[in-house]
Amino acid sequence: MVITKSGLVLVGATAVTLTTIAVTSLGIHSQGQALFKESPKDLVDEVWQIINRQYVDATFNKLDWVAVRKEYLNKSYSNKQEAYKSIREMLKKLDDPYTRFMDPEEFKSLQVDTSGELTGIGIQMGLDEKTKKLTVIAPIEDTPAAKAGLLAKDIITKINGKSTEGMDTNQAVSLIRGEPGTMVNLTIQRDGQEKEFKITRAKIEIHPVEYSQKQIPGVGNVGYIRLKQFSANASKEMQQAVRNLENKQVAGYVLDLRNNPGGLLFSSVEIARMWMNKGTIVSTQDRQGEQERETANGRALTNKPLVVLVDKGSASASEILSGALQDNKRAVLVGSQTFGKGLVQSVRPLDDGSGLAVTIAKYLTPSGRDINKHGIDPDIKVDMTDAQRQALWLKEREKIGTQADPQFAKAAEVLGKEIAQRGNNRAEK
Repeated sequence: MVITKSGLVLVGATAVTLTTIAVTSLGIHSQGQALFKESPKDLVDEVWQIINRQYVDATFNKLDWVAVRKEYLNKSYSNKQEAYKSIREMLKKLDDPYTRFMDPEEFKSLQVDTSGELTGIGIQMGLDEKTKKLTVIAPIEDTPAAKAGLLAKDIITKINGKSTEGMDTNQAVSLIRGEPGTMVNLTIQRDGQEKEFKITRAKIEIHPVEYSQKQIPGVGNVGYIRLKQFSANASKEMQQAVRNLENKQVAGYVLDLRNNPGGLLFSSVEIARMWMNKGTIVSTQDRQGEQERETANGRALTNKPLVVLVDKGSASASEILSGALQDNKRAVLVGSQTFGKGLVQSVRPLDDGSGLAVTIAKYLTPSGRDINKHGIDPDIKVDMTDAQRQALWLKEREKIGTQADPQFAKAAEVLGKEIAQRGNNRAEK
């Protein structure tokens, strides 16, 4: 099982950021093992071997994987393009949109740039496991996609007029990305209706953490922290936010993970440790059923009451963090059901510059919940319609994190009760 900083591990399944980066990462395997220098057929066999060793399902989704090897090694390959085509055909037989081959250009686009400066339109997307349709996981805040009005769960039916039927995420990325200042036209299906979005690509600078001190009537002095993405500097910014708010003597916190599509697995673990003194944060389960666990380390920055805001745009690493806080009864979750991305992938470079993403495991919350496809249910449900969400996150952004934000208002109410209960418990002692 791979949850180490030496391997590229994706906790968001097929989530792809439509910028110069792609998904959650912990680094890259240092050794490409393909034998492409010998022949294209060797590359086909190397991909087969990796799947054979690592794929999460030992039955290969009830596929005779040995017969597949025989079929594709009996073919002749005169160039690498023929090998690439066969590899994609071979992987398609697994019926797993998250296990995929990337040619050198596609693999280059997957390389993770954690500097905080991106180029693109600013969304994460993936293939819906049930429908196999290209689906927006979440728009990244303050990016062209968010400003244009794209929402989590939007289905991308066309890119520049080309149907996405049967299209994988790599093909979609190659069509959507481009130079800053150029335009891409997306056809989106939402609530059974199609809409056109013309979006201008741009350079995007992301600061993952925003925070403020708030005086809330009937509650008092509280800290509000919005975490937009689990990037490499998210844990550092979170640490600064909590320490500054602790110095201001806040009585409790609202942590906002809404529209947070995820990011680095280790970032979610590090941030969980800032809120939890003890307990399991996340475990992963591979094809042998073996588990590795990440746990708290007794170095929490605060033990004050905490309420976490989630919605359907909260995915992957957001679900790891919120699941850990919920299962350990460290926080109350308020909002709506989360996205439901609970698969782990390993990505490795191959000798010719191409790459392979393999679904190697699923992650479980501390109580053993498999949230893939379902997501996490909040403790207190406060749903918002797409129209309400779009109005709040696009047209009335100044209301986010205020009493005019219905989900935040409920979170503040719940936090007030948690603070009062904590005070009562102390008084009784």
